[in-house]
Amino acid sequence: QVQLVESGGGSVQAGGSLRLSCAASGYTANSNCMGWFRRAPGKEREGVATIYTGGGVTYYTGSVKGRFTISQDNAKNTVYLQMNSLKPEDTAMYFCTAGFSPSRGVCEWKSWGQGTQVTVSS
Repeated sequence: QVQLVESGGGSVQAGGSLRLSCAASGYTANSNCMGWFRRAPGKEREGVATIYTGGGVTYYTGSVKGRFTISQDNAKNTVYLQMNSLKPEDTAMYFCTAGFSPSRGVCEWKSWGQGTQVTVSS
């Protein structure tokens, strides 16, 4: 019963930056992993980044390593995705997720945000 509200999406030129925010509310006590997925037209959903809130361990898909950073503000129950050096291929609908991690490196996603569109033009 976690509600996720995303913000920060929009349009940006290639090479630019954008920061997505995801505010979690409701019963968040069992949500110890949060992340971002994206889905581009004609492509499968892709996990972009995950943060395991207890230990701060993060995961990034290879295509965004070095460009994207996931972080969290525990006091605000908010997770962020800082996206730098954006490329047209980053264009997608980005979804915030929250879940439960039963073991290291595994997150059972429980809640999904509505999605926010990121469009990168060349």
